[in-house]
Amino acid sequence: MEAQNLGKILIIDDNEDLLFAAKMLLKKHAKEVMIEKDPRRIPFLINNNSFDVILLDMNFREDTTSGKEGFYWLSQIKEIDPKAVVILITAFGDVEMAVQALKEGATDFILKPWQNEKLIATLHSALKLKESYNEVDQLQKKQKALQTDLKKPYSDIIGSSASMKNIFSIIDKVAQTDANVLILGENGTGKELIARAIHDRSHRKDEIFVGVDMGAITETLFESELFGHKRGAFTDAKDDRAGRFEVADQGTLFLDEIGNLSMPLQSKLLTVLQKREVTRIGTNKPIPVDIRLICATNMPVHEMVQDHTFRQDLLYRINTVEIFLPPLRERQDDIPQLATHFLKQYSKKYRKNFTGFKPAAMELLQRYSWPGNIRELQHAIERAIIMAEGNELDSRDFFFLSAKPSSEKAPTAATLNLDDMERSTIQRAIDKNGGNISKAAKELGLTRASLYRRLEKYGL
Repeated sequence: MEAQNLGKILIIDDNEDLLFAAKMLLKKHAKEVMIEKDPRRIPFLINNNSFDVILLDMNFREDTTSGKEGFYWLSQIKEIDPKAVVILITAFGDVEMAVQALKEGATDFILKPWQNEKLIATLHSALKLKESYNEVDQLQKKQKALQTDLKKPYSDIIGSSASMKNIFSIIDKVAQTDANVLILGENGTGKELIARAIHDRSHRKDEIFVGVDMGAITETLFESELFGHKRGAFTDAKDDRAGRFEVADQGTLFLDEIGNLSMPLQSKLLTVLQKREVTRIGTNKPIPVDIRLICATNMPVHEMVQDHTFRQDLLYRINTVEIFLPPLRERQDDIPQLATHFLKQYSKKYRKNFTGFKPAAMELLQRYSWPGNIRELQHAIERAIIMAEGNELDSRDFFFLSAKPSSEKAPTAATLNLDDMERSTIQRAIDKNGGNISKAAKELGLTRASLYRRLEKYGL
């Protein structure tokens, strides 16, 4: 057999001569061979290492013939790791003991002194079983996450405005790479849809997309949710659990609202992103992960870096490519297309026969400022369809919307209020540059951070 094809092996026996002989034999065939004569160290070894196969003696010094100690330690191993592959070894084996061992979770049973070829062949078969366990476990994790993911509504990105065409162009360029992407934009602008579009056009499209709302995870559950935990690691840890990084392995991990993380949690996240490995709570075993990372936030992270509330090195790590998703009030040309899409969607859902909008209704929708962005538009259309009659939506069906225009009238010469003048100037610069904050800031002679502060001040 080829060298290093038996994985990582643990041998537990109180006979030091046997341990030494087994290690000398197997080290030519295994990736690593660890030996231990004291079975009381088993819990520590299992909790801090990943073994492909465990060879366990049936009898230790206290009881040399009944096999009771072997069965006891077999149960302890299985309690810690139910999928552990354990081969029991003894010089006093018989059929009854072998059958009992298999019933209690042993993978195989071998007598000593063994034939070297027989031992290696047994280990080789056991390793194949371990690989099957791992494959099934990984498939189950991904299937569970996929089932959850399929329940979430998903629609294609809608929009033909200049700003959206620019975003489509960026998606086409970045999707086929593994570059980390940071999506900036207000709540309700569709940041998750952009993340999914990148995933669906990437070479990882057949793998899983895992979304995590970072704003909804408490500090105490952060590590458990993202990195996983071992059973018994804390009070409610009743089972081993893979974190979101593990589940997303080979696929895309989307961290939404990343700007809400505290500095200590940012540090923990940065460490994982740098090492590309996670360690479950309750273990010391690092688990390598291969993910495509996409993050999103509605927070002014560049300004937060200057204010020392967001780590600059983390920002460098997550925004190899940055996409700014403009608010709906800055892409009014897309409102008719979006409104029509939601009209069809909810007409079908509520079994109504709406065919379109009366001119007054569409004029109102395009005049309204949409502080809740696309999400607010979607809910407005749904509410109108539920309550309206006929086959066209009229302006009165949107009575619950304020008629506030999307942008304030430019100040006249009689308007000398500095705040009004500054607000209007900023709005015009943003409109002129298609929602591109960097270009608008440059034209205004401001830094991005300064412009973000003013956008927040004026509610733009």
